Amino acid sequence: MTDPKWARDTDRGRYYTDPAGGPDLISVTNALSSIAKPALVPWAAGLTADAVIAEPIATARRARTEPTALRKELVAVSRQYTERAQNLGTRVHLRAVALVLNTPYPYDVEVEPYAVQLAAWFRLWRVDFERDIEAVETTVVHRARGYAGTGDLWVWLPTGRYRRRQLWLVDYKTSAKKPADTVYDEQPLQLAALRHAPEWLLPDDSSEPAPRVHRTALLNLRPRSHRFIEVPSGREQFAAFLGAMRTARYLHGAPGAYPAVVPPWAPGASDRKAA
Repeated sequence: MTDPKWARDTDRGRYYTDPAGGPDLISVTNALSSIAKPALVPWAAGLTADAVIAEPIATARRARTEPTALRKELVAVSRQYTERAQNLGTRVHLRAVALVLNTPYPYDVEVEPYAVQLAAWFRLWRVDFERDIEAVETTVVHRARGYAGTGDLWVWLPTGRYRRRQLWLVDYKTSAKKPADTVYDEQPLQLAALRHAPEWLLPDDSSEPAPRVHRTALLNLRPRSHRFIEVPSGREQFAAFLGAMRTARYLHGAPGAYPAVVPPWAPGASDRKAA
């Protein structure tokens, strides 16, 4: 995840400030965080188990001598892994922008394998950056629906009938361990939200109509491979996204506590009712 100009992190997750002065817009990824992800619990447990297995003797010793500190460290294992992965993903995205715009980027030993795979994909599809790239790292807004998000790449590819060019919205996904064909349930919803947003935000804080996107895909980048996977982003996926967004907004505005109900004859009940 990059750091778009209008995005800001809050205690309710990421929101976008509307440069036109309207209400804050929930970010696409923030809205999708309301979707339950049952695979996260066994994944986090697996990371913790790996940390214990890596140093069994030291872990057993610390369990006897400093159990509180050990527990705190083990609980943080999955969070630290996630933060490192997000940091790497951000750097890969920035490297991708530099690759397309042909601007300098400091050498990063972790990032370069992904950049090599991205460059290979561009060569495979014979992408001419001047002719075929419509936009990179661009924020889109849907003020009527109340959300905003930032897309990675809009690119013209010869995928239509008779090799007619079509505009693709492509989202980069990086991972060091996940198979290259990995697709999560919420990812088509993410692309649907970006695809159906009617406006782009421009660097001068103005906006303009977004172009019509024909197709959407994930570009899964791995250190030694890549996979270009088309995913649906039509009305069904957009409706599902809007449902997730409504859920997220409700949860963000829900009170942190609710009053207890007591019988009217309980001590102090009349005072509570009056309050």
